[in-house]
Order: sequence, then structure tokens, then C-alpha cells
Amino acid sequence: MALYKVIGAVALLTLLTQESHSQPDVCGITPLNNRIVGGQKAPVGNWPWQASLQSSGSHFCGGSLINNEWVLTAAHCFSSIPARLTVSLGLQSLQGPNPNVVSRTVTTVINNPGYNADTDDNDICLLKLSSPVTFNNFIVPVCLAAPGSTFFSGVSSWVTGWGTIGSGVSLPPPGNLMEVNVPIVGNRQCKCNYGVGRITNNMICAGLSAGGKDSCQGDSGGPMVSKQGSRWILGGIVSFGIGCAQPNFPGVYTRVSQYQTWINSQITSNQPGYITFTSSGTDSDLSISCTGLPPPPTTLPTTTIAKPVVCGQAPLNSRILGGSSVATAGVWPWMASLQRNGSHVCGGTLVAVNSVLSNANCFSSSPTPSEWTVVLGRLKQNGSNPFEVTLNVTNITLSNLNGSNVAVLHLSTKPSLSNNIQPICLDNGQTFALGSTCWAAGWSSGQGGAKHVLQEFQTSVENCGLSSDSRTFTLEKGDSGVPLMCKLAGSWFQAAVLSADNTTRQTRDAVMQFPKLSTFESFLARTGWFLSPASNFIISTSASNSNSATLLNSGATPAHFQVFLYFHFLVFSACLQLFL
Repeated sequence: MALYKVIGAVALLTLLTQESHSQPDVCGITPLNNRIVGGQKAPVGNWPWQASLQSSGSHFCGGSLINNEWVLTAAHCFSSIPARLTVSLGLQSLQGPNPNVVSRTVTTVINNPGYNADTDDNDICLLKLSSPVTFNNFIVPVCLAAPGSTFFSGVSSWVTGWGTIGSGVSLPPPGNLMEVNVPIVGNRQCKCNYGVGRITNNMICAGLSAGGKDSCQGDSGGPMVSKQGSRWILGGIVSFGIGCAQPNFPGVYTRVSQYQTWINSQITSNQPGYITFTSSGTDSDLSISCTGLPPPPTTLPTTTIAKPVVCGQAPLNSRILGGSSVATAGVWPWMASLQRNGSHVCGGTLVAVNSVLSNANCFSSSPTPSEWTVVLGRLKQNGSNPFEVTLNVTNITLSNLNGSNVAVLHLSTKPSLSNNIQPICLDNGQTFALGSTCWAAGWSSGQGGAKHVLQEFQTSVENCGLSSDSRTFTLEKGDSGVPLMCKLAGSWFQAAVLSADNTTRQTRDAVMQFPKLSTFESFLARTGWFLSPASNFIISTSASNSNSATLLNSGATPAHFQVFLYFHFLVFSACLQLFL
């Protein structure tokens, strides 16, 4: 049976790669870790997800905290259930004082049903703690590598644990947590090292060809992490190897990105955070060959036509009716926070590959592009947003028509589109039929709790003048530029740019006017290349010949969403010209 491993000596430079997408606010954040070059002893608080699995008070395996009551480890640690099984978090040394330690008993041990003790395949296990733990600087969950993550050869990774520091060499007192920096070894190379049939796609390898740095006995189940942006991502779980730090025998780890479906099937609430780790450059492992190793997949000629960018797609949005006032990540992936000197001023929408649409009044006092930035993928104005990207503004163009006006901001670079960042389609003359469900969203001042979460509000289209009841809602200053959004034939369209120009309280029957976005069609066509929806569609003309419509609230109370100034008849007294 192969020896089980994890930890050793000095370190190299950390290789940073571009952040993709993710999960809960706190995962993978290490306030006390600015690790670039490492040594043997890990500083206190550097690896706050590190867990020590203990039987009757003695350490036997490592693990990783993945939310406030679950730990991820290796299945081979539990060929039998140890006596008096506990998990220690915030632990620095196995002996001596540990002021930050928190311990829990384990109520549930779940080995992956595909675990094979003979081949070490699917070597992964979940432990449920007896009660949740509270996060702090010394106890934080790690992010998990999402399916589709790519760890190319050479990607920097860190392995931590309390295992032996060499084959048969015990960790000296007081048993400090150890760390080692090792590069990823591609699976083709690892198969050549161990034998072609030994390494499966459920495994990932790391180590030096010359040896000298590795994990070792007692580190089983512990984490192998890589940093992407500001987040640490769990790419592997210490599984097995031949000896410790032997030349040409890198450590072998369970590939975490293969197990999101299984993990989420066991953890049905407060699920862990996942981030797609994306390696930069080319995969040098594809050039590796040895006896018995099949050739890598052939690369097709580079004549493939790139998939066109389309608008109005929101993969994480299933909005139909109802819903809460608090939005969730990715529901409105075109929402933009327009910021001046780092503070939110107005809302906006991504409407092209490098353009954001907002209200012209946002720039009346400061039209200088260099003073502005645009944040995409943001959910909360206060707190962590793992999906967000901040881009500079190179140009601001105002429509300068009579009455209300819009603004187009050109971005310095094109954002990478994902489930959380997508452009919305622009209304260029669509008919929004009576009764159509539409939505509005924005960061209303004082709403969304302490973290100032994006708020959403459902409306419907009705004829102007038919309202017989009214309620008032406030459009705060920071809501200018936010969209009215309607879905047609599977794509989301922006029907209007909303404004908080008029902050004077109106009577209950007052009507606020917002021009239909197609009013600005000529201006928008001059200022940017805008996108088409995913499919062609035909919208039937409404039987009504009315020239305007009113958006109606679906029954929420004023506290549900205070986003638009004095919404009339259960929402929005805005007579939008939706029928032209």
C-alpha cells in the first residue's frame, strides 16, 4: 500500500492566476496570510481552514473546513471509525498553548461511495461537526475548486499539516503546523512517474522532480491550496505517494474539482463556496509522452468560428413571479455600480462588450472619465464580492436631448463574461404587452442591511390612467441609472433608465415620467456596438393602441423595496411609453 503523505521544507514564488468565479463571502480569505515565500513552520493564522482530526486527543489526519459545520478530508483516514473522534480548528501546535483553538466532536462520517482502498481512487470524505463554529481570523473556510478548474504544470500550491517531516522522522515538539510550497505536476507526467494505470482523472499531483519537498505520513486528508486573486482555493486533498519527497514521485492528491455534485448532495444547506481555478499560459503537460501513455487529444485547426456574444442571458436567473427584495449573486448579471473615487454614486447596466449605460444626471457635477470606475459582478456594496471586477472609464458620452438623458460609459477593457457578468439587450422598439412582468433593481440607500445588498422589485405593465390606488416608494440618489428589465422570448431587455432627478415628495396621484429607451436609439447607435439576443423572435402587437403604460407592483409593501421615486398604484407611477 502506498504511503500517505504531506509537508516538508522551504518554498518558491506563488504563481497568481486570474480570478474566475466563486461562492460565500468569507471562503479562502486569509487576513493574516501574505505568503509569498515560505519556510517550514507556518505562521499563526496563515491557514485558517486547517483542521486536525484527533482520536482520543491524538492527531492522526488533517482536513479542511469548508463551511461552518463541515470538514473535508480523505476517505483512507476512516477505514474504521476512531474512538472519541474530534476536530480541532485554529490549532497551531500539537503541544503547548493554543489560544485560538476550537474543538468539536464529529457526528457524521461520510466516505465517498466510490472510494477504492486498493487503487486510492475517490479518496474523499466529509465530516459533520456537532455544532457550527464561528469564523474569525484563525478559523475560515477554504474555497473549493469548481468543476472545469485547470491546474497546469508548475502552478504554485501549498500543502500544510502536522505529519512527519521525512520518512520515519517525527515532527519535533511542540509539533507546529508545517507548510511547503510545491508546483503542480501534470497528470500525464504523473502517470509516467507512477505507471500509466495508477493515476486517474480524480487525482492531481504536486512536487519537485528532484524531490526534497513533499507531504508525508500524518498529513493525509489535509489541504493542497493555490491562490487566485485574493482567494485560496482547495485543489487537492492529501492522498498517497511513494515514500516522502522522493525524486520523480510527486505527492498524489484527490482532485477536489471532481466532487462538487457529491459534496452538494450531502450538504444541502449553506453549501461550500466554489471557484473555477483557471491556469494562465499553455499546458506543458500535453507534450509529455512515455511508454503506454496514449497521445494527448488532438487539437483541431484554429478555424473554429468564435461563438458570438449575445445579450439578455442570465443563467442564474429563474425569476418568474414573486421573490424577495434581496437579490442573489448573478441574478442580474448586467448590473453595474458606478463609482467616483471609490464610492457608489449611481447604478448602470452592461449593454455591450465594453459599454455601460446609465443616467446622464449622474455626471452633472463630474463628467471627467478618469474620476470614475465601473464595478461589475457586485452584489453587496459593503463586504466581499468574489465575482466582481473593477474597470476604468475612458469616455463618457451624454445624449443631450431635450428632457431626460442617458449616458454611455466606455470601459478601458472588455470584462470576461461569466454567469455573473453578462450584457443586457437594449429596447430598440420592442412592444411590451399589457400584463408583462418586469423588474427593477438597484442599491437603494439604507436598504439591503449592513452589507447594502442589491435590491430587486417586480412590476407589471398596465395602461396609464387606469390606476385606482397608490402607494409611495422612494428612488434614492444612488438608484439613478438603474434599469427597468422585461423578458421577451427568453432574453432580458432594458426598457428604461430610471432616474432620481425629482426628489420632492409628490402627491399620491402624481405620475413620474421615464422615457422609453428606444427614444435614444439613434444616440445609442452612434456611441457603441450593441448586441443581439440569443435568438430571433417575433413579438405580436398588443391590441391596445395606447401610447403609454404604467408599471404595477405585484403586491409588495413599501418596505419591500424602496427603489423608485413615488411609485404609483402599487409600484411606480412611471408612465413609460411602452407602445409606440
